[in-house]
Amino acid sequence: MESSGQVLLALGLLLGLYTLFYRTFIKGKECRNKTSLRGKTVLLTGGNSGIGKATALDLARRGARVIVASRNRKLGESAVSEIRKESGNNEVIFMSLDLGSLRSVRAFAEAFLQSELKLDILINNAAVICKGKSEDGFDVTFQVNHLGHFLLTHLLLDRIQQCSPSRVVIVSSDVHRRGTIDFQKVHKPVEGYLNAFQSYCNSKLANVLHVRELAKRLEGTGVTFYAVHPGAVHTNALRYSPAWVQYPYLVFTWLFFRDANNGAQTSIYCATEPGLESLSGSYFDNCRRADTGPLGRDDALATKLWEFSERLVGLSP
Repeated sequence: MESSGQVLLALGLLLGLYTLFYRTFIKGKECRNKTSLRGKTVLLTGGNSGIGKATALDLARRGARVIVASRNRKLGESAVSEIRKESGNNEVIFMSLDLGSLRSVRAFAEAFLQSELKLDILINNAAVICKGKSEDGFDVTFQVNHLGHFLLTHLLLDRIQQCSPSRVVIVSSDVHRRGTIDFQKVHKPVEGYLNAFQSYCNSKLANVLHVRELAKRLEGTGVTFYAVHPGAVHTNALRYSPAWVQYPYLVFTWLFFRDANNGAQTSIYCATEPGLESLSGSYFDNCRRADTGPLGRDDALATKLWEFSERLVGLSP
């Protein structure tokens, strides 16, 4: 009896220390504003799980009409049902969108513009780490994470401007610091997990540069743009990776990464916090402005990537 009591005491002590460690070093800052979004329409990609779902739930609780756009209809509709129930907001809608198909992006944008009169906040949240080729022949990670969102944002910009003051939030990552933009190969399919992860880093750098260029081109329109680092988050981001990578990763991240709700806080902050307009084009981490890596501040690279992306998605010759 005495030994079992000692074991329970030791386990309790370990749990207490872990809880302290999590709250101090892992959890991150919370978005504490109470901004109401009643009368606002939000479009969020990848809202069927993880950070996206947590973000959608918070914005629905604020009274927004939330459009959850994702590829998997079954998971998307299930997530919408759960968000409606938890938020008490029935203005949460699923729409099908496959960012790995430019045809799907165009069809989605057309359907959205026909059905929705407003778009106050666009959150480009969806992301994958995946080897292989998209329907359009591009690297699937680079297309889903950057090119698909680049085209989607372009097709919806007029509607966003009509609703100004309005915001676009793009979920990037601190791994953008490991990214490069080699215009000869950044868009070309890769094989192998390590190459797929490098493509992910490249795409996250592209997200930062996209926000920077958007802010420059749309200055003075009432639309503002923010790139977000959600922190190290326990999600299913590696669902397409081999088992030898995925399972140890899931155990490690469950212990030492923040959960999806905590990972959503900076996206929510950039979507809702009053007074951020002067920081359009900036990068945010832990609900505050942060510095990017050197390439993330390269204006010439941002402009060149914009023009390159336009050509890839068919917006220019």
